[in-house]
Amino acid sequence: MSDSELIRLNKFLAQSGIASRRGADEMVFAGRVAINGVTADSPGAKVDPGRDKVAVDGKPVALPGASGAVTLMLHKPIETVTTAKDPQGRRTVLDLLPKDIREMRPFPVGRLDFYSEGLLLLTTDGDLCHRLTHPKWHLPKVYEVTIRGGVPRQAIETMRTGMTLADGTRLASAKIVAQKPVAGAQVLEITLIQGVNRQIRRMCQELGLTILRLFRVRQGPLKLGGLKNGQWRELTPDELSALRGAVGLD
Repeated sequence: MSDSELIRLNKFLAQSGIASRRGADEMVFAGRVAINGVTADSPGAKVDPGRDKVAVDGKPVALPGASGAVTLMLHKPIETVTTAKDPQGRRTVLDLLPKDIREMRPFPVGRLDFYSEGLLLLTTDGDLCHRLTHPKWHLPKVYEVTIRGGVPRQAIETMRTGMTLADGTRLASAKIVAQKPVAGAQVLEITLIQGVNRQIRRMCQELGLTILRLFRVRQGPLKLGGLKNGQWRELTPDELSALRGAVGLD
């Protein structure tokens, strides 16, 4: 595994179901975590899940493998947090799952922010989660974004050619398909090829555009289809095979 594919220790522990990333940080700082028999001193230490031996309180920890794993597609509603637990007591995506599925400890793959909705994957397969969240294997994501009023042509061209945000973040070009304005709003189909946090909202804010709805409809080979708001289902064997193949696991 190249250095670019190594995983941060706190992320490894979180994907293993040991603790949240914050809880993993606290475990490391408390001296409870070891890598290859040596006490870890940083949550940001890099590990190779296939070679390095990680232990917490002396007990081995590993990413769950694909055997017996479950991978779900969820239609995430707005006002729902993409995390396992929320300190503020807000509804989380795991709250939408039945108890027997929650007890399997599926891990959200990436994020959709509080006011965004649509396709979200959850999985107990640590290898798959790692690939799907790694920049090297980033899959295109397609969003339907409803904007108040009409969108100036120059704003569309700026997103198409790539832009640099005020904080210096350089964004790759985005594929934009603009529908005709209807009833004081316009829908843009935006395809992103990089995983920058809240990218669409940050682009629109800097371009003076007001988002009325942000809806993810596709990720890689997977489409949300007719899955209703708040509902979930397991991926079909064909979908899972296509997804794993898209990130080099099959």
